[in-house]
Amino acid sequence: MGDFRSERTLGARIQAARKARGFRTTLDLANAIDGGNVSESIIENIEAGRKASIDVSQLLNIAMALGIAPSYLLAPLGRPWEGIDLPNLSRAFEGMSSVEFDSWFSNVPESGFQPQSISERNASSELQALREWASLTREVARLEVARELEVAAEGGLAARTEARLTFARDEKKRLESYLGTAGWEL
Repeated sequence: MGDFRSERTLGARIQAARKARGFRTTLDLANAIDGGNVSESIIENIEAGRKASIDVSQLLNIAMALGIAPSYLLAPLGRPWEGIDLPNLSRAFEGMSSVEFDSWFSNVPESGFQPQSISERNASSELQALREWASLTREVARLEVARELEVAAEGGLAARTEARLTFARDEKKRLESYLGTAGWEL
């Protein structure tokens, strides 16, 4: 069995990922998608190449059940410089490599496909700031718990954790201010 990231089609990547993740049958995978819109026959048809298009929700449900990012299913990232192989895409995708597709799809600032207007650039910048803010929000919560545990264990202030917590809170406030001026309500 090959690496699912290098398979040549969406269906082949799903099938290889299914097997690599321990789902012996398409029914096993369908059963892992609780309350989703993906049946055994849908998965069978995608894997066999009989279903050329897939709903976004189906793709996301399959990727979540497999425990992988959707990009791994959408593009052959194991062959990063080869073109993407999804059917029915517009000409705008011609010549785009798998790694460029992933950067574009993930809105990575270093992507080869940069925003073409000020509004696109602003939207991209805001999305990146929102990601950082969400990450810092989780980090602040984690550090607050760590600080409480350290204080309880040591009977005093945990200076290193306190310094990291202060930095994370300050960065989070800075991003909240930036996003607030852009109209985001956090």
